[in-house]
Amino acid sequence: MTIERFVDAHIHLWQIRHLWQLSHIRYPWLTPPFSDDGPNGSVESIARDYLPADYRADAAGFNVTKTVHIDAGAHPGDALMETRWLQGLPGGPDAIVAFAALNDPDVERLLAAHVESPKVRGIRHILNWHPDPRLTYGPDNLFDDPQLAKGYALLAKYGLSFDLQIYPVQMLQAYEVVKNHPDILVMINHMGMPVDGVEPWRTGMRKLAELPHVAVKISGLGFIDRNWTTQSIAPLIQETIDIFTPARVMFASDFPTDKLFSGYARQLTTYDELTAKFSQQERDAMFAANAERLYRI
Repeated sequence: MTIERFVDAHIHLWQIRHLWQLSHIRYPWLTPPFSDDGPNGSVESIARDYLPADYRADAAGFNVTKTVHIDAGAHPGDALMETRWLQGLPGGPDAIVAFAALNDPDVERLLAAHVESPKVRGIRHILNWHPDPRLTYGPDNLFDDPQLAKGYALLAKYGLSFDLQIYPVQMLQAYEVVKNHPDILVMINHMGMPVDGVEPWRTGMRKLAELPHVAVKISGLGFIDRNWTTQSIAPLIQETIDIFTPARVMFASDFPTDKLFSGYARQLTTYDELTAKFSQQERDAMFAANAERLYRI
C-alpha cells in the first residue's frame, strides 16, 4: 500500500529567539539549560529553527498536501505573536490551532484577536496533569478550576475547535466538560497518551468516543514509548481506530517534536502498514479527508 495523500494534522514550526531579536517569540521549553526530566526528555536536539523548508525536508517522499500547525509551546505572552507570524509565514500551514489559557478570566480578548487571522481554526491549552510530578505539565489539574469551563464555552462563540491534550486519568473530567458543548469540535491529541497502561486509557477513550463531536489524532508515539516499534505500537493504534472508527481518526507526525524519537518516514510507513486492511476510502479519511473536514481546510 502507499499513502496517496497526507494532510498532516499536527506539526510545529518555530524560529528560536536570539538575543538580538528582542521582539521575537519566546519558547521557554526550547531554551537552555536542557534536562532529561519531563515527558520529552532532553529537547536540545530540536532547539533550533524549524521552518517550512525544514518540515518539507523531513517529509520528502510523501505527498503532504496540507498541514495543521498546533501551538508550539511559545511563552503565553507571545501566543498572539505566534499566530500572526504563522499567518504571514511563506509556505506556512493551512490551518492554525493557537494557544489561549482558557482558565484566564480575560481569555475572550485573546480569542477575539486570534480569529482576526483567517487561518485560525482552533485553540489548544495543554491540560495534562498527573499525580506523578514527573509527568505533570503544571502544578494543578485545571479541570478543578471552574474558570476553565467558562473559557471553554467561549470557543463556540468564535467558531473554534479545541485540541484536547490530557492523560487518561483526566478523561472522565474532560467528558463532563465536552459533553455540554456539542457545537465545539474536539480533537484528542497524541492518541490519548496512555502512560498508565491500557485499561484506564481504554475506559476514558471509550467514554469520550460516545460524543460524536470528538475525534482523535494518532501521533506523538514517542510520548507513549520512546523505543516504540511497529509491533509494539500496533495494538494501541488498532484499538484507537476501533474505538473511534475511521470516520473520526486523523494521522499526524507531531514533527519536529517526535523527531526526538523517530524519523518521519518510519512513522508514516508504520501508519501505512497498520492500515493496509482498510478500504481506500477509509484510508483517505484517516490520512487526509478527516483533517480537511474537521479543521476546515
